[in-house]
Amino acid sequence: MSNAELGYEQARDQLVEVVRELEAGGKSLEESLALWEKGERLAKICEHHLEGARERIETALASVEEGDDDSE
Repeated sequence: MSNAELGYEQARDQLVEVVRELEAGGKSLEESLALWEKGERLAKICEHHLEGARERIETALASVEEGDDDSE
């Protein structure tokens, strides 16, 4: 599964693991940089999913508010 296909929960869980590995230390500079870059990619995937969810919520709220206006 490519990073683009990851769901929010999968990306979040992988990001948590990356953070654990970085916090544990003991990695070479090259390994740490690779983990950091992976974490950045995963964070962007999470952010993308959250933006999509935010847009869906805003659309749903706007629809409900429009419905309330019609009943007045």
